[in-house]
Amino acid sequence: MNKSEVTGYTSAMIAAVFFGAVPTLAKPVMSNINVLLLSSIAYLIAALTFTPMAKKAKTAFSKKDYIILVTVSVCGAAVAPYLYFLGLHQSSAADTSLLSNVEIMFTVLFGLIFFKERLRPVGFIAVAMVILGVVIITTDFRLSGSFLQLNVGHFFILGSMALWALDNNLSRIISVKMDTARLVQLKSIIGGLILLGTLFLLGIPFDITPSQIPYVILLSAIGFGGSLYFFLQSLKRIGTIRTIVIFSMSSVFGLVFASVFLHEQISLYQTIAIAIMLVGIYMINRKESLKEKIETL
Repeated sequence: MNKSEVTGYTSAMIAAVFFGAVPTLAKPVMSNINVLLLSSIAYLIAALTFTPMAKKAKTAFSKKDYIILVTVSVCGAAVAPYLYFLGLHQSSAADTSLLSNVEIMFTVLFGLIFFKERLRPVGFIAVAMVILGVVIITTDFRLSGSFLQLNVGHFFILGSMALWALDNNLSRIISVKMDTARLVQLKSIIGGLILLGTLFLLGIPFDITPSQIPYVILLSAIGFGGSLYFFLQSLKRIGTIRTIVIFSMSSVFGLVFASVFLHEQISLYQTIAIAIMLVGIYMINRKESLKEKIETL
């Protein structure tokens, strides 16, 4: 394993840790602030955080590159989170958690079909193990009775997962042509402004108290901006499939943070799930288990 791959795997794990902290960081403010408002502020603060580190593009941008940039910004930082929160409002928490795992499957599927990713048989087993672990962690094998009766909210959530999966694959392409901090900055500011505009269109009040500001800043800089930065660093070094599989460990870290800081209990099923996921991560990290090939656009 060369230095670039080590950096890629490390970055993916850091991204998982940062994103896993989001629920714990958001807990103190979620009950008193509109989630769409929180998302908008989070992306805008993330953009400001990475502005000092942003550098000019490494190579000249073509028209196609600009189209990809706008697409990932609109899909991943605006429409997808809006659809997700819209679906969450109309669905149970259990159903939403399970349906959110579809992002991994969509990402792998899009990578294999449209972006020339290559996965060997043992790699498929590893991915399946990680997906199984994530499902166990988020559901604890307790599904609401309405799961098989998909409502409009369920379709909104599935739509958001598909858009985030598309974002993952497209970001892989453009991340090799642009400084990572610059990509985070542009993607966050475009998405944040779109969400902010949506707030005004929907007439949602800009209601936030001084006591909530530290949590929002931490949530924005680490949970959103930081995780996105390291996620993109990983994407351009080890590819989409390996990155998203390792990033799925964010649910494990989220579980640990909730236990330590919010004093939530970890069940036996969740402990088993963590073991399954760690085996899957080990398998996916073996060089011979996964070989990717990206088509230059």
